[in-house]
Amino acid sequence: MSELIISVSGLRGIIGETLTPDIACRYVAAYMSHLPPGPVIVGRDGRGSGPMLRRAIVAAVTACGRDCVDADVVATPTIGVLVRQRAAAGAIQITASHNPPPYNGIKLFNGEGRVIDAAQGQKVRASFLAGEAPWVSHDALGMMIEETEPHEPHLQSVLETVDAIAIRAAGFRVLLDSNHGSGSRLGARLLEALGCDVVMLGETPDGKFAHVPEPTAENLKSVFARVKQEGCAIGFCQDPDADRLAIIDEHGRYIGEEYTLALCVRRALLRTDEPGPIVINCASSAMSERMAIAAGRECHRSSVGEANVTGMMIETGAMYGGEGSGGPIDPRVGYVRDSFVGMAQVLDLMAKTGQPISALADELPRLSIVKRTATATTDEMSQLISKLKLQLKGAVVSEGDGLRLSWADKWLLVRGSNTEPIVRFIAEADSEADAAALCDAAAKCLA
Repeated sequence: MSELIISVSGLRGIIGETLTPDIACRYVAAYMSHLPPGPVIVGRDGRGSGPMLRRAIVAAVTACGRDCVDADVVATPTIGVLVRQRAAAGAIQITASHNPPPYNGIKLFNGEGRVIDAAQGQKVRASFLAGEAPWVSHDALGMMIEETEPHEPHLQSVLETVDAIAIRAAGFRVLLDSNHGSGSRLGARLLEALGCDVVMLGETPDGKFAHVPEPTAENLKSVFARVKQEGCAIGFCQDPDADRLAIIDEHGRYIGEEYTLALCVRRALLRTDEPGPIVINCASSAMSERMAIAAGRECHRSSVGEANVTGMMIETGAMYGGEGSGGPIDPRVGYVRDSFVGMAQVLDLMAKTGQPISALADELPRLSIVKRTATATTDEMSQLISKLKLQLKGAVVSEGDGLRLSWADKWLLVRGSNTEPIVRFIAEADSEADAAALCDAAAKCLA
């Protein structure tokens, strides 16, 4: 039997093994004990196990004396917008992100409409393990309230960040692959509002994925040809809960997730209304960093994880941010990774510049990322970090999320996994050979 994975902002497990209705109810009850007064929003991605978990979680919320606003099938970033719009105390999104069908999970939001941070997550975890649950008597039960229009506030927030008139005038033909997740509900509506001719794949949010759900080049091969065959100007591919976005150009070439954030940052840097820094995580490509510096903006790097990125964005007053896993974050919409922000703002960049997506991607700084893993215990990780600091000279050293060594033209991140005894090596340089050499050097130190 696999283990239940409890992370900073929620949990994830296999339905019927580690994630059962009982586990879901106890975890949600633990979360209820740490919320201020107010209703709680519940949503889900399109997975087949979602309706079962939704019923259990709605019951748990109301059994703790809370009114529960049931949004049913919605994208994760939409939940963040709804929390603020409805002045909710918090929210629960039922999703396993890009994991395969046997998995599902629970993601927790605070009253600010963003994923809870590590401190909040530790409190919920401790209460869950201690069996704490604020169940109430029959006369204090909460009510279930159906949310009949969950998407409109999010739609309007995204539209306000772009020149919708210019995008409509361009008349883009766009392919959207939601892969039977929750992204189709708002995705098609947004693209149609922007005057696009939409070709939909995986529109029904039933969790019957047409391909492996993580939107990587390997998993999207079946989609590449469709973009070109359909004569589309661009292809957008979402993960099941629609907080990540990968891009395919008009030739059927995979642009990818790292480029999603970089393209959105390029478009953000064209704005003159709101100066401020950019925030990305320590594992994201330096494409965004180089563009920000060239534009005279600061670029800060947070630890990996959406909560860490958004925390640093708020702390530094950032005008934009995100993670290189295809997750742009625009504070004007919300502090959640958002594929809809990505789609609208990339189309806006195309309309503003008059350039096809292939040309825009080719103009970005040309860098190569190499990622590898190796088995390592906690003690071996500690020794590895000490060796690397001694052997790889001339780097700016930063610790906190593993070890990050950066030079003017390259960087190396070494960090242990939170869920298994492995170490991850991530390196980026001007060439793949140079990036691979950094990973090889780190692996040699481990050996």
